[in-house]
Amino acid sequence: MGGAEAGGGPDFMIHGLYSFTFMGQELWITTTAVGMGIVTLLLILLAFFAGRKLKAGTAVPEGVQNGVEYGAELLERMTSGVMGDRGDRFFNYVGTVFLFILLCNVAGLLGLRAPTADFGVTLALGIFTFVIVHYQGIRNRGMGHFASLFRPFPVLFPINLIGEIANPLSLSLRLFGNMVSGVILIELWYGMMPLWAKIGLPAFLHGYCDLFSGAIQAYVFCMLTLVYVNDKMEPY
Repeated sequence: MGGAEAGGGPDFMIHGLYSFTFMGQELWITTTAVGMGIVTLLLILLAFFAGRKLKAGTAVPEGVQNGVEYGAELLERMTSGVMGDRGDRFFNYVGTVFLFILLCNVAGLLGLRAPTADFGVTLALGIFTFVIVHYQGIRNRGMGHFASLFRPFPVLFPINLIGEIANPLSLSLRLFGNMVSGVILIELWYGMMPLWAKIGLPAFLHGYCDLFSGAIQAYVFCMLTLVYVNDKMEPY
């Protein structure tokens, strides 16, 4: 794991903060785990207060209620735009994943290392998508889901199989690559620029790498998830 870089240079590594032994194995609480814990807590608090606000809301939305309902409407448009009426089944999952990835991506604004700059996090998200995609394929097509790997010609089975395995990897690597590049760029700026350049100017870097790019990557991940799931729900 390791600590801060010697000499105060650029430091964009994942660090171990606390270690403990469980069933004979040494485990670490890392900066990624702390970041994910904070993001999860923020999501729980957001859901709690948004739920209370909606229950006590008025017929004409205003203030926080208006913001919550507008955000939910945007997510609903995203799911229905790809899947139509079937998107209602995946609204809760995709909405949760979108908010989780978005908050992880903008964690740099809170002084945290973005959890999505850890490939272990993005790979887990990609695997969840992989499981849901193929579960829907088996549910809607039965054994035809596996037969589709041999179409249009049986000789294409290896290519089709590689394509299915590549989907979660491409999802996870795209998200990871974009976020870790932002972390490296920002840390290089803080580690190599003079003191006067570290005040005010990095706000533009954070605005692009954390906020703008983070929101785009959360949207792309969820859109591709919906596209993959929708593809498996079409009959062969």
